[in-house]
Amino acid sequence: MKNFALIGAAGYIAPRHMKAIRDTGNELVAAMDLNDSVGIIDSHFPEAQFFTDFELLDAHVSAERRAGRGLDYVSIASPNFLHSAHMQWALRTGSDAICEKPLVLHPEQIDELKAIETDTGRKIHTILQLRLHPAILALRDRVAQMPAGEKVDVDLTYITSRGNWYLKSWKGLTEKSGGIATNIGVHFYDMLHFVYGAVRENIVHLNTPTKAAGYLEYERARVRWFLSLDVNDVPVEERAKGKRTYRAVVADGENLEFSDGFTELHTKIYEDILSGGGFGVEENRAAIETVATIRNAPIAPSGDLTHPFVKV
Repeated sequence: MKNFALIGAAGYIAPRHMKAIRDTGNELVAAMDLNDSVGIIDSHFPEAQFFTDFELLDAHVSAERRAGRGLDYVSIASPNFLHSAHMQWALRTGSDAICEKPLVLHPEQIDELKAIETDTGRKIHTILQLRLHPAILALRDRVAQMPAGEKVDVDLTYITSRGNWYLKSWKGLTEKSGGIATNIGVHFYDMLHFVYGAVRENIVHLNTPTKAAGYLEYERARVRWFLSLDVNDVPVEERAKGKRTYRAVVADGENLEFSDGFTELHTKIYEDILSGGGFGVEENRAAIETVATIRNAPIAPSGDLTHPFVKV
């Protein structure tokens, strides 16, 4: 049984980490969040120590380590801009880290983290859960069997509506979240790289606080992409059914369905890590470079490469 701490225990994704720790037979011994709305802990680890001050968590972890009860892993689900600092803290306490997406906001931070790994002898693991999804793995296998030089035409559409609170939280601040492409889209860009290879071209047609769109060319694909937080972008027929989210990946006219199984992928990631596998820091580089380019790119005029959901 391994001992875990969790930073960001009140966040949306935290329960998936708690479940993964429990389902893999391990123990959450400490948790921290500035927000104290963390009653969900009682459903998983009611005996876990909880802190609303990072300094108190640090003192507790240090005391436990001196008493021979050190941490094995620190799971990190804190706001994006804090990921790097929390990973570095975890490694310096003698633990490995398991960090949510996006790993970091800036590509140069990847090199900083690799240096910390070397200094401490500890390791950072990342939540690239789509790489374990059966539908994505099957697609990757099909792409690998395509004739050399052949490319697939892909339209990626992801609309996940959010209320007014979103832009008033840290998620609405580019310097803290990285913007919509980073906070909402980074796992899709990792999936595209994982399936279709290296990025060859990155063009941005739209980039606002609530929606973004562009064109990405990979070794094996040409991708028009669209992300939105606006419920009005959900197709009318879906909205009529009461749906506020819409996800579609269409490759050469074929819809890739991977909606099922999302809630179990964190547990699969934990199982992979605990068995000696997992995805490391370097495997995040392509996606982090992609979103950093999107964040800073000039807006290109619309044309044939523009996603059809972009209203010109």
